[in-house]
Amino acid sequence: MATRERNTLSDSTSPYLRQHADNPVHWQQWGDDALAWARERDVPVLLSVGYSACHWCHVMAHESFENDAIAEIMNANFVCIKVDREERPDIDAVYMNATVAMTGQGGWPMTAFLTPDAEPFYCGTYFPPTPRQGMPSFTQLLEAISETWRTRRDEVQQASASVVAELRRTAAGIPEGDRIVDAALLDEAVARVLADEDVPRGGFGGAPKFPPSSLVEGLLRHVERTGSEPARAAVGRTADAMARGGMYDQLGGGFARYSVDADWVVPHFEKMLYDNALLLRFYAHLARRGDAFAHRVAVDTADFLLRDLGTDDGCFASALDADTDGVEGLTYAWTPAQLVEVLGDEDGARAAQVFGVTDTGTFEEGASVLQLRAEPTDPERFARMRAALAASRATRPQPGRDDKVVTAWNGFAITALAEGGAALGYRNWVDAAARCADRILDLHRVDGRLRRASLGGVVGDAAAIAEDHGALAVALAALHQATGEARWLTAAEEVLDVALDHFADPEQPGSWFDTADDAETLVTRPRDPLDNATPSGAALITEALLTVAASSENSSRFGAAADRSLARASILLERAPRSAGHWLTVAEAAVAGPVQVAIATESVDDDLVRTARRVAAGGTVVVAGPPDSVPLLADRLLVSGESAAYVCHGFVCDRPVTDPEDLTALLVR
Repeated sequence: MATRERNTLSDSTSPYLRQHADNPVHWQQWGDDALAWARERDVPVLLSVGYSACHWCHVMAHESFENDAIAEIMNANFVCIKVDREERPDIDAVYMNATVAMTGQGGWPMTAFLTPDAEPFYCGTYFPPTPRQGMPSFTQLLEAISETWRTRRDEVQQASASVVAELRRTAAGIPEGDRIVDAALLDEAVARVLADEDVPRGGFGGAPKFPPSSLVEGLLRHVERTGSEPARAAVGRTADAMARGGMYDQLGGGFARYSVDADWVVPHFEKMLYDNALLLRFYAHLARRGDAFAHRVAVDTADFLLRDLGTDDGCFASALDADTDGVEGLTYAWTPAQLVEVLGDEDGARAAQVFGVTDTGTFEEGASVLQLRAEPTDPERFARMRAALAASRATRPQPGRDDKVVTAWNGFAITALAEGGAALGYRNWVDAAARCADRILDLHRVDGRLRRASLGGVVGDAAAIAEDHGALAVALAALHQATGEARWLTAAEEVLDVALDHFADPEQPGSWFDTADDAETLVTRPRDPLDNATPSGAALITEALLTVAASSENSSRFGAAADRSLARASILLERAPRSAGHWLTVAEAAVAGPVQVAIATESVDDDLVRTARRVAAGGTVVVAGPPDSVPLLADRLLVSGESAAYVCHGFVCDRPVTDPEDLTALLVR
């Protein structure tokens, strides 16, 4: 036991856990050994879940976990376990569901008290070091929980049994819907989504406002299929509002995690890989539709990913912190005087006008977050001011970076860079996507199975979840299309074979668990088919199945599984479409065909190929290469020595065309 009475987080591959390695709390990593220690001591478990870029996680750490007196109470009465929600989303999902069930809301830091059998009996989020706004102090809570454990154990056991029963009930999976996924259902789903739009401000719902990445991608695909003007207008309003507000970094590119207000003015400053990758995919898609502002946002966001989140081995780090030197927004906020100091009187005053920097400030202490509500009248002057401010900002203290490489989030980045680079003509994006995919497959696959994350070239022990498999398979399929290389399709098929074997629910065809059948056993096996900050694992796997089925020789296996998944998800599109944006994205591709464009060519960069990638709707499978080089090009020949495009909608194919205008007519009819 003596060896356990120390903080063990320095051994972790999680930067978040390492941030707590010097706490006086005897933090343990999650595992059987920590739970066994709680049983030996007959004390409850204090589970603290957070992530490295989380502002309030840092606050609670400074206030309580670094406090010797509070740490002494924690160590004496609990086995204290720290979990990085990004490294162990399965653990986070189970206990966040318990927190929401008990309190009506969730968030991070999450603070849960468990029996030594890992059953939760009391949950909450942030607790202050002294009583505040009706909340007890963290010390009061610790003492009350410890006293209850010692004197009223039967109540604890009743509470934990009740919570676990509810968790298992809600994890039973969604029922089969009565509707089929067809054009009528998608029209109704989109109408319900549009009814929730915040038309004056853009986006959906009120404060805080999160970027609805999957939802706007689904709406854009709906516009391409139907020509819906209301959906087109909603997409435009949301895209414009997000990228002109303070949530978007007007100097360096990239998006913060969310806006604390309904007007997209003040961000919560952490910049997550997953948000930026998903938004890059959307803005690059919108740029293909001729939106010049979206094109600029896509380019700047891709530059941010490659410059600020790129790791030495070609992958992408998880996040930039919300805080700089313990101060939120320190790197990003400006006063009028600071603008004048960098740019001089005239340009400083002009920059204040262009970027919405006021004397009173839009953020804290008279400072403002930069916005760009209208296009500048002098683009060259604007570019000079922007470059000078960016150079000055680079000399300020910078936020910390979480260098953890997460499989799913790197999958999102690979997809966005491969699709966007191929469609917009940025070959360096495609090359970066390929380098990342090679590294993920080399490092994160161990004995044929994926792991969730790595740090500094060392892969962690945590098994990959459904999200990782789906996102990586989608990414590999996107690389297959962007490069025409068969190896990416083969790798995608291998990932999907594992997903079908280990994540599909054999008792509910079309339903998916978030953890594998041979993963660590938790108090319940989590599954959530709805989108959260990222698309659901089930929807991602379904997208991959649909895409690979349209490209593979094993189309029947993958296609049948995609059909079962979409059928199961019809109830989500019918009843909760705002939380099923990625299902809408996948369903639009399915109802549109799915559309296949096979281009037999000796040059993967000729006019026909460029036209297909620019014009084709989202979800279209476009593969170009020599005849018979990959399955989709089997028996697809050149026509009179020229490149030829073969377009199929579902099971119906058009005659091959050799002229880009003819191909455009087939794709936009």
